[in-house]
Amino acid sequence: MRLTPDQLPGALKSGLRPVYLVSGDEPLTVGECADAIRSAGRTGGYADRTVFFIERGFSWDELRHSTQALSLFAERRLFELRMPSGKPDKGAQVLLDIATAPPPDVITLIVTGKLDRKSSEAPWVRAIENHGAWIAVWPVPADSLPAWLERRAAALGLTMDRAAARLIIDRVEGNLLAAKQELEILALLTEGGAISESLVMRTVADSARYDVFQLAEAAAAGDAARALKILTGLRGEGAEPTLILWALVRELRGLWQARVRDRAGAHGAGSYAPSWNQAAKPSPKAQRRMGKMPLASLFREAARTDRIIKGILPGDAWSSIVSLTMAIAGALQANQDSGRVANV
Repeated sequence: MRLTPDQLPGALKSGLRPVYLVSGDEPLTVGECADAIRSAGRTGGYADRTVFFIERGFSWDELRHSTQALSLFAERRLFELRMPSGKPDKGAQVLLDIATAPPPDVITLIVTGKLDRKSSEAPWVRAIENHGAWIAVWPVPADSLPAWLERRAAALGLTMDRAAARLIIDRVEGNLLAAKQELEILALLTEGGAISESLVMRTVADSARYDVFQLAEAAAAGDAARALKILTGLRGEGAEPTLILWALVRELRGLWQARVRDRAGAHGAGSYAPSWNQAAKPSPKAQRRMGKMPLASLFREAARTDRIIKGILPGDAWSSIVSLTMAIAGALQANQDSGRVANV
């Protein structure tokens, strides 16, 4: 069966399955789902827990032999496989065998990152879905985060108004683990009382963690305010301008290649350069904007920014990065004559 994280507790109360797959790139929810399965296993007598880290060179024969060997410490065992990539390669057959013919008195828990479409259709994943349970963890949509936080507060016996919830979410920039930790701190401060917006403003630190890909995606999507916020965060965290420029140019390449593919498709052409799939894949919002984006001017501005960063041209590297980011987002327009960025 396939379950959502919210459905998992009820399913565990109904009975344990021989194999579980927890996949996703949201660490808090993935960890909580795995904890719930471990806890249910201990309650059910699966006290002997062995953890396998699936890395390059891992011996799948060792796992196969372990599932078939008798335990010296407990009658029931839990085998936990931590497989970040979600691609077992040579171990796919071992996982398929475990799912279709599970060892007696063994629960196998596989924790992995987000599975792409191809990986989701792998036989071993389908076997787990048919014979065990697959809990696919997805990020909480931005507009659902305040309600998610309010439910968390209620579970702690707290009350929270929507303004306070929105402020926390804004501070942590979608980092659920940071939001959970801030909520626990607030619970201690209020001693079970109400959490107000003013209390959050006094106590919650800015726990946002940014990366250059979030910046490029926000800029390409036309979200200038968020792009500027992320850029400010990156600068505060000591990110190098060179790395930021690389991410922005990568996004521009992805947009350019998407535009060329669209035009080629319209004329019936079906062959593309092999290297194209190395570029970023634009988001749907970015693709809707790319027809009106002056990509040639933006590439020229990126080249100018690169020369400033390297000291070939005079100017401030961060000012140029800001200008380029805002130009990509549509807040400013690159001017091909001056090489600078001018207000639209």
